[in-house]
Amino acid sequence: MPSMTILTEAELRKIVKLDLDAVACVENAFRALATEAVAMPPILRLDIPEHRGEVDVKTAYVPGIDAFAIKISPGFFDNPKLGLPSVNGMMVLLSARTGLVEALLLDNGYLTDIRTAAAGAVAAKHLSRPDASVAAIFGAGVQAALQLEALTLVRPIAEARIWARDAAKAERLAGAMRQKLGIRVRVEPDAAKATSGADIVVTTTPSTEPLVHEGLIVSGQHVTAMGSDAEHKNELAPALIAVADLYVADSARQARRLGELHHAIAAGLIGADAEVAELGEIVAGLRPGRAATNDITIADLTGTGVQDTAIATLARDRARAAHAGTPFES
Repeated sequence: MPSMTILTEAELRKIVKLDLDAVACVENAFRALATEAVAMPPILRLDIPEHRGEVDVKTAYVPGIDAFAIKISPGFFDNPKLGLPSVNGMMVLLSARTGLVEALLLDNGYLTDIRTAAAGAVAAKHLSRPDASVAAIFGAGVQAALQLEALTLVRPIAEARIWARDAAKAERLAGAMRQKLGIRVRVEPDAAKATSGADIVVTTTPSTEPLVHEGLIVSGQHVTAMGSDAEHKNELAPALIAVADLYVADSARQARRLGELHHAIAAGLIGADAEVAELGEIVAGLRPGRAATNDITIADLTGTGVQDTAIATLARDRARAAHAGTPFES
């Protein structure tokens, strides 16, 4: 009987890190989305509003990759009040040839965190100025920390500002990042001061009201919005999408439905059928990225199934090389 490998979060944390390999893995996934006959169905989402909960199911088949992942990703945003993490979940990796399960990745959302941060690095690599050295991070959770760390892999980040509603959490994050990254990191409770002089602005929250308005962003800045992965979420003012010199979606179809683009369309600022550049097209050289130093660029990253398949197959390959995980026969 064929067997599958079960990998725990602890095992996955040892073999998959936020590093340049993870960034390249996700970058290649975006390239494939633009150049290959990728099969990526719409996200399946279940909402449980009375508990501020949502569950996303994502998947994608990428030609040339011998397996595909199906990811179950719950986010319950009142969990911290119960002493529990906001996000968890798992990935199932199946053979693209036989459909048999190859691996069960009990990552509790860790692999999603890594691939999401890697996507932020890919966006910054292709859309921000090469000399970008100051970052403003909105949010103080796990993804806020990872996004800042990811930026340091692709840009010479020397200073960061943290804006968050929870001041104590922001201070803890700033201290941890100063120690881990060896750069200047401070908390900035004023959003305008956080973005002033920043080269890259990254939003990482589940906010349902815009946090970054048109007047906060000026020429030369790049903005990556990570949090708007559901219709009700909104981190950027719709007017900001309209004034950007270059707006880029990870998936135009998804962004029209649930990204920041969705709100700009609803506000009548962008046409519902307006042509939208995708990050994979820029990675593949099919479209230009930042054209000028003083451009305002925006990446609207809603999270794609190709990222999950890419990071899951990287985890499987790393596990095989390290002889990690537990074989299991059903």
